[in-house]
Amino acid sequence: MLGKIFNLFSNDIGIDLGTANTLVFVKDRGIVLREPSVVAINNTTRKVVAVGEHAKRMLGRTPGSITALRPMKDGVIADFEITEAMLRHFIKQANKHRNFAGPRVVVAVPSGITEVERRAVKESATHAGAREVMLLQEPMAAAIGLRLPIEEPTANMIVDIGGGTTEVAIISYSDVVYTKSVRVGGDEMDTAIINYVKRAYNLVIGERMAEEIKIRIGSATPLEDELTLEIKGRDSSAGLPKTLQISSQEIREALVDTFSAMIELVRNALERCPPELSADLVDRGFFLAGGGSLIRGLDKLLSDATGLPVMVGEDPLSAVANGTGIVIQNLKDSRSRAY
Repeated sequence: MLGKIFNLFSNDIGIDLGTANTLVFVKDRGIVLREPSVVAINNTTRKVVAVGEHAKRMLGRTPGSITALRPMKDGVIADFEITEAMLRHFIKQANKHRNFAGPRVVVAVPSGITEVERRAVKESATHAGAREVMLLQEPMAAAIGLRLPIEEPTANMIVDIGGGTTEVAIISYSDVVYTKSVRVGGDEMDTAIINYVKRAYNLVIGERMAEEIKIRIGSATPLEDELTLEIKGRDSSAGLPKTLQISSQEIREALVDTFSAMIELVRNALERCPPELSADLVDRGFFLAGGGSLIRGLDKLLSDATGLPVMVGEDPLSAVANGTGIVIQNLKDSRSRAY
């Protein structure tokens, strides 16, 4: 009875706690919050100065008294205290109209995290105000969010490319047959671009510029009309600001190793897939989700490498968050998927 009363005065919340971005889904309202996973803190008092988009604008631009940082690394908590402060801010924003009781929260996490890392996520969410916390594997959440027929006894394969990790899962009959996670994703792409620009042009660029390059001209396969972009940074030799043009061909070269790691991950999954389910994938292919799936030509690259049809899911950036939302909408029936 007490639980039912609490449910009346709190929102059930699904959280896609990503390395790059955090999305919050509130039951009966949908995705209500989509913010960068960035926190700015005062170095002296350790108090939070800004969270989300406001904090991201501070990256690389703060005075010595303030540090803007990303408390998530490779899909898991790198800074427990700051992650807790970020979660508290996001949960408060999502639950601001119902403050009587803390919400029940479903958090999507990488499939490859350790028991210690799972406990850290649960404790962070609990300390941030959650009444009950359940964890859901990100590939499963993405498959649910894309509304793949995971209840059927046929193979559903998903590749979720996030900021810190790329994960593959083969799902059949509402359970994971195989899953694997590698700590390669959007952040790795940004780092590769930063290193390439420095090596090729002696130009030092920041994370924000690298991300802009990736989004605007990044590609995994040759483009019919190759793109160029004017980029700005600091000449590492002269120490002065500098502007130059860079092409999509060069960025493709910079990202070769990252794409190779993704191809290897997918091939390993297919090699370990039971023969009966492999037969399903010949016709059904597999889906891509996550922000990394939006890189031009990545679906074609993976299709050429595997010989299977590859589709980018509808609204891939929201797939995991939508999956947590579907779970909280049907919480009693979905507990078996949370762990």
